[in-house]
Amino acid sequence: MSTEETTNQVIDFAVTYGTKLLIAIAVFVIGSWIIKTVVNSLEKTMSKSNKDPALVGFILSIVRILLKVMLVITALGMLGIEMTSFIAILGAAGLAVGLALSGTLQNFAGGAMILLFKPFKVGDLIEAQGYLGKVSEIQIFNTILKTPDNKTIIIPNAGLSSSSLVNFSTEKTRRVDWTIGIGYGDNVDKARQVLKQLCDEDERILKDPEVVIAVSALADSSVNFTLRAWVEAEHYWGVFFEMNEKVYKTFDKEGLNIPYPQMDVHLHK
Repeated sequence: MSTEETTNQVIDFAVTYGTKLLIAIAVFVIGSWIIKTVVNSLEKTMSKSNKDPALVGFILSIVRILLKVMLVITALGMLGIEMTSFIAILGAAGLAVGLALSGTLQNFAGGAMILLFKPFKVGDLIEAQGYLGKVSEIQIFNTILKTPDNKTIIIPNAGLSSSSLVNFSTEKTRRVDWTIGIGYGDNVDKARQVLKQLCDEDERILKDPEVVIAVSALADSSVNFTLRAWVEAEHYWGVFFEMNEKVYKTFDKEGLNIPYPQMDVHLHK
């Protein structure tokens, strides 16, 4: 091959692939700018809707990665590189990774759902998956609870997002229920009056809705009263515990008995 022919081939190659390379570089540069613009716009939109920062960050990362992968594939295609096999390999690898990390991906999806729909937030007292505690942190894969006795519970988000839970902090007020028994033969009207007085004296107990005091059962060893009162959610446990103590002390002063299970045995000669 002569020098002239070699030179012509080099020039043809440079013109053909040089043009493709320039086009690919231009597509990559312009595409990167478009991706940055789209991601920034999406970030502003999600920030205005008061989405959780953790959720916003993860969604933006996923969108950015997907768009960049598409951009790279497009740019390589501009160079004339056959992408069918590459895409097939990429899809197979993605499927294998997805199967291997199925549990992790479920937790990720659960965390995204929790951060998006907010069935609970940090600081709420919830009961879920057999645990009761205050939410201290919502991560993308797990939710961390602090129990009343200061234990740390880590619960995967997949279970939290797909099963029932109780949120004790959603409403501002809660109803406190007591079952209080008096002995057979004690004055029922007096017991009701004492319970009403104890409720009236506690400023934390709301006047509306009204306190409910009713005889709920004639049990084996006692006449049972049901006492129901509404309080601010933050006062629930304080009112519950203190009322138990007040009832015990006041009933004793007023001559009302709080019976315990007992059995009478009669012996016949």
